[in-house]
Amino acid sequence: MVGRSSQYNINMANMSYCRFENTARDLVDCVNAINRGETDELNNYEVEGLKDILDLSEKIVKDKEYIEQIINEYE
Repeated sequence: MVGRSSQYNINMANMSYCRFENTARDLVDCVNAINRGETDELNNYEVEGLKDILDLSEKIVKDKEYIEQIINEYE
């Protein structure tokens, strides 16, 4: 598992058949919250989650070509 939050061993259901769809929708919500300035009352778990999102975003950008290959296989 990637990310700091995994150290708390919190497992939430995310069905594999809609994992990317659900995560993309949740990520849009997070980006919108950041852009609206809804970050002034984050608790420690939320700050750690935001750090995880930033780390994972960097990894996604690094893996962009590979991810595009996967997408192209389905188009």
